[in-house]
Amino acid sequence: VQLQASGGGLVQAGGSLRLSCAASGNIFSINTMAWYRQAAGKERELVASIRSDNSTNYADSVKGRFTISRDDAKNTVYLQMNSLKPEDTAVYLCNADGTRRSGLRRTSFSSWGQGTLVTVSS
Repeated sequence: VQLQASGGGLVQAGGSLRLSCAASGNIFSINTMAWYRQAAGKERELVASIRSDNSTNYADSVKGRFTISRDDAKNTVYLQMNSLKPEDTAVYLCNADGTRRSGLRRTSFSSWGQGTLVTVSS
């Protein structure tokens, strides 16, 4: 299963961006979709996740500013980022796990997208 992320860019503090991540490749079902980020010199951290029942989880640092959503018909997850801060600058990576078709079988998968750079200037 492949994930293609898009939507990153340069924005001023206080601005907004919307990230998208589309999954493709013999998908049977997707359980959890998530966004992580990794800033220069720091460890990767979970930003937000959304499960198949649309329950969500957010890092404390983004609560009230970021919103994660999904479109199961398109196998796509979105991250709406508002009130961006310079400390949100990072490479944002999407992740999805679920079940894929493999011939007559179904196997689990967990895949990562290639990352999209978000830069917030002060």
